[in-house]
Amino acid sequence: MGQCHHNETIVFFYNNSGKELATHWRPKDAVVVALGLTVSLLVLLTNLLVIAAIACNRRFHQPIYYLLGNLAAADLFAGVAYLFLMFHTGPRTARLSLDGWFLRQGLLDASLTASVATLLAIAVERHRSVMAVQLHSQLPRGRVALLIASVWAAALGLGLLPARLWHCLCALDRCSRMAPLLSRAYLAAWALSSLLVFLLMVAVYTRIFLYVRRRVQRMSEHVSCHPRYRETTLSLVKTVVIILEPGLALAAWWRWGVNLGPQRLRQKSLFAEPLCYPPHSK
Repeated sequence: MGQCHHNETIVFFYNNSGKELATHWRPKDAVVVALGLTVSLLVLLTNLLVIAAIACNRRFHQPIYYLLGNLAAADLFAGVAYLFLMFHTGPRTARLSLDGWFLRQGLLDASLTASVATLLAIAVERHRSVMAVQLHSQLPRGRVALLIASVWAAALGLGLLPARLWHCLCALDRCSRMAPLLSRAYLAAWALSSLLVFLLMVAVYTRIFLYVRRRVQRMSEHVSCHPRYRETTLSLVKTVVIILEPGLALAAWWRWGVNLGPQRLRQKSLFAEPLCYPPHSK
């Protein structure tokens, strides 16, 4: 291991990586910060309303809504992270301490990881419910709470990892140009793991769609089938498209180093009513 540079400034690492560090406010910087603050405040407000609605309405005290509430909490965390970024960006970056820079980056990484992991948990919950032909899964509350705690433990652990271990303060040749204090290996591992989670999520929703479409086709001529099965199939297609959006945001965030904010999954349950009724039942 080479010489460590814990006492160097942010400017030193930016110069080492060849990344430009702004020294004064430009008009476009002011526009970006103003837009970012506006979006962050809207994110905070809307997700607070979602969390309040789920907490206050007993009809929403089901596993899927707990997970949606956790997604709103992750988005709320992302709003806080982005606010912190807006107040510590541009020329203010050069005045950050190393710990302050790692905090800024860690908040962004942790919030996005929590959102992506929660989206995967929602996909698994929907898959479990569909395969069991249930409107809501019967997961015990304790298991749901453990799942949510695991999501946040993974997200916070990933956010703290660069500052404690996976940085390049002692190996300047491994520093990333996009994030000058982080190792390129860390960014690659983070991007690949997030992409893997996203692909798993798409695979789960695709399997749900294929399963429901096959079931509907088999029972489409049955007189007791629900007349709105075509609308249900279309809603499943829309769900898969909605799930694709966070992956696109993830790719853009990783490529440009800008947190675009996780896309929020705001939709009704996939199966608000049964697709088909059993014979001789009402």
